[in-house]
Amino acid sequence: MDVKFVNPFINAITTVLPQLGFLTITRGKLSTREKAMPSLGVTVLVGFTKSVRGNVAYNMTTEAACKIASTMMMGLPVATFDEMAQSAISELSNMVTANAATNLASMDFEVDISTPSLTLGDNFSVKISDIQYLVIEMDIDGNLIEINMDLH
Repeated sequence: MDVKFVNPFINAITTVLPQLGFLTITRGKLSTREKAMPSLGVTVLVGFTKSVRGNVAYNMTTEAACKIASTMMMGLPVATFDEMAQSAISELSNMVTANAATNLASMDFEVDISTPSLTLGDNFSVKISDIQYLVIEMDIDGNLIEINMDLH
């Protein structure tokens, strides 16, 4: 995993999320993991093809996903992670990833992204890579989102 792919994602988050009503966006720690990512409850997986290949998985607790979906829906309370909230989180992942892809294209990479795939549950792992992959923690108005990425 090349660290040159980190800033396009951080820039995408800090560009897209304020437009949706989020006030405080802070990058947490940057770390690596081996092969599989344990789900925190809600995971959205997006694939990359062309000159940048690999996967990005946005990982968060169900509680965080509900709070983030609520902000996206102009403060409408989200008590359960229903279809509307799932759609909001999938769309957020799509918007951030598309913006990151645009950032990568400005660095002369040819990029295509897949449609986001949302998974629910606590007791599973997602294989991100055959080797180490990068984890970027982002605090979004007090809600943790992990960006798990293996791009090359």
